[in-house]
Amino acid sequence: MGSLPSPPRPTAPPSPENFHSNHVVVAVFCPREPTPGVSLPNSIELYYPSINTWTCVGPIPGLIDDQILKGFAIVSLGDFIYIIGGQICHKEMVHVSDECADYVDEGIQVVPNVLRYNIRTNQWFNCAPLGVARYDFACTVCDNKIYVAGGKSTLATAHGIASAEVYEPGLDTWSPLPNLHILRYKCIGVTWQGKVYIVGGFAEREDSNKTMASIVERRDCLNAWKGHIEAYDGKLWNEVDGSHKQNLSTFENNYENCPSNDQRLYLTMAPIGTRLFFLAGYRIGGEVPRTMSVVHMFDTSATRDAWRSFEPMESEGQKELCGHCCVVQLS
Repeated sequence: MGSLPSPPRPTAPPSPENFHSNHVVVAVFCPREPTPGVSLPNSIELYYPSINTWTCVGPIPGLIDDQILKGFAIVSLGDFIYIIGGQICHKEMVHVSDECADYVDEGIQVVPNVLRYNIRTNQWFNCAPLGVARYDFACTVCDNKIYVAGGKSTLATAHGIASAEVYEPGLDTWSPLPNLHILRYKCIGVTWQGKVYIVGGFAEREDSNKTMASIVERRDCLNAWKGHIEAYDGKLWNEVDGSHKQNLSTFENNYENCPSNDQRLYLTMAPIGTRLFFLAGYRIGGEVPRTMSVVHMFDTSATRDAWRSFEPMESEGQKELCGHCCVVQLS
């Protein structure tokens, strides 16, 4: 396992003495649109729930200018985060209509790379690569091992893959697992009661040309909100009492720049104990593009007033989320 040079370590924010002071949410962003003369790196940011503060760590190492990583998995083990696989892309403008053009991600290469980052020491390490390069795949941690399954292994394909593998951090090795019984991509991995579940996404049998949405029909999994939270009891999905919230662009306090729901740039969720943190970003209009970041918290143990919204923050430029976030519990 080789080490990589790391950017200067940012000043660590204070750690208040409360339940969330040793939890950090890790998310990876990139600019929504390229800026002439400015590189377009992925930016790793840490969110501290205890003080409602974001801190920028720096870019993902190994990418050249104007390249970004999408479709990767990010998980935590101890003080480390692992960035696994993904698709190297660049932004390309396409004409949606005669009056409208927008940037899309143009795939360059599917990679098997695995990077490990130590949050405490700000150090990067190269780990053993995946046996099968993949992106848009399921990933979860069970018994201190990392499991991956499904995804896509080639660019611009409409079909997923069935292969699965497991990583043992102590040995720095990936081992193949039995294939899924169907091809699947855009799925997620969940660990529950000592078992690994592959949920959602698009699935099809190897001998079929028909793709079906399984459990979750995904349009944009980083920007969707159904209006409530659902929990799985082992048999059925049920709406959680008190979880109804029409949209995530409203706040308890009257915020002068409160955006509309259709201005949302991204949405992801981070579980910490009995609390679910919903991290959302909205575009703010004006001469200079800006992003408003806001975090909502839902307490699953509360009997009333389970929702709480934190003070929003604004930053220059518009950014998008490159993958789902993960939570690190610092030792």
